[in-house]
Amino acid sequence: MPTWEVPLMQSNLIAPHLQAFFAEYLCQQRRLSPQTIVSCRDTFRLFLTFLRDQTGIEPSALRIADVDAPAVLSFLQYLAQQRSNSVRSRNIRLSALRSFFRLVALREPASVGIVTRVMAIPMKREDRKLINYLTRTEMQALLAAPDRSKWVGRRDYALLLTLYNSGARVAEGIALRRDHVRFEASTFVQLLGKGRKERTVPLWPDTAQILKAWFRELGEPASGVAFPNARGKPLSRDGVDYLLKQAIQRAVTTCPSLATKNISPHVVRHTTAMHLLQAGVDIATIALWLGHESIETTHMYLHADLAMKEQALEKLDPIGGPWQRFHADDPLLAFLSSL
Repeated sequence: MPTWEVPLMQSNLIAPHLQAFFAEYLCQQRRLSPQTIVSCRDTFRLFLTFLRDQTGIEPSALRIADVDAPAVLSFLQYLAQQRSNSVRSRNIRLSALRSFFRLVALREPASVGIVTRVMAIPMKREDRKLINYLTRTEMQALLAAPDRSKWVGRRDYALLLTLYNSGARVAEGIALRRDHVRFEASTFVQLLGKGRKERTVPLWPDTAQILKAWFRELGEPASGVAFPNARGKPLSRDGVDYLLKQAIQRAVTTCPSLATKNISPHVVRHTTAMHLLQAGVDIATIALWLGHESIETTHMYLHADLAMKEQALEKLDPIGGPWQRFHADDPLLAFLSSL
C-alpha cells in the first residue's frame, strides 16, 4: 500500500503525515537541499518536544487536533521568549509548519479547518539592519592571521582567501571539491548555491597559486574536499566559525577595529560584495557573482555603503539661509502635525 494511502484508524495521527512529509514530499517531490531538510527536521523536533512537555502526549500519539493554531502560537511564543529566537528564526519555523499543514490538508480533507487556522498565522515583520562588513585593511589583517608554517594555518588561509575571492556562502565553501576549481587560462571555481543553481566565479592569480600549492599538499584524490579537517572529512559550519574566530583573535593585535565587529563567515561574503561595489562593479554583476535569486536582494549593499551616499550628497549644494519649520495654518492640519 502506498504511504499516501493512510488507514482510517491512523489518519488522525500526525506521525504518518509527518513521515510522508519528509520521505516523499520534501525529498522526492520538492527535491529540497539537505540543508533545508535539516532545518525542517529541527523545527519538528523542537515542536514535538514542546508539545510533549506541555500536554504530556508522546509525539507518536499526537493527533491532528492536538496541533491546532493555539498550539502553534504557543510554540512560536516559546521560541521567542524561552529560546530567545530572532524574528527571522521564528518565521523560518512557521514556514516549515505551514508546508507540513498544506500537505495535511491534501491527505486529510477533514482537517481543512485546522489547517486554515494555522495558515492564517501571520509572519512577523523583522527589523532590516544594515549589513556588517570589513574594510580592506581589516580583511587584509584577517587573511594575514593564520600561521602558514603549519598545515592548519595553510588550510585556513586558503579557505578564507577563497571565500573572500568568490563571495561563496559557508555551505558552498565546505562542500567545495578540488575538481570544482579549474586551473585553465582563467582560473575559476564552480559553486552550487541555493536553489541548486550552479555558477562560476573567477579567481585572482594569487588565489589560484595558493590553491594549487594547497591541493598538491593534500595529494590524491582530486575529487576530495578542498578544505578537509584533520580527519580528512569536510569542515562543519561550527568548524569554519571556530577557525575564523581564531584568526580574528590573532588579527586584533594589528587591527584593533576587528574587536568592535561581530564577524561570522557570512560577513566575509558581505565584504566581497561591498568591495566589488566600491570598486565600481554594477549591482547586476554582483548579484550574479553572489548567486542571488533576485537583484532586489543585492540592493542591501547600496544601503550600507555610506561613502557612496556621501559622494551623492556632495553633488547637492546646501540651501542658503536658516531652515524654516512648517507651521500648519488649519486646525485639522495642526492636529495631524501634532501626532
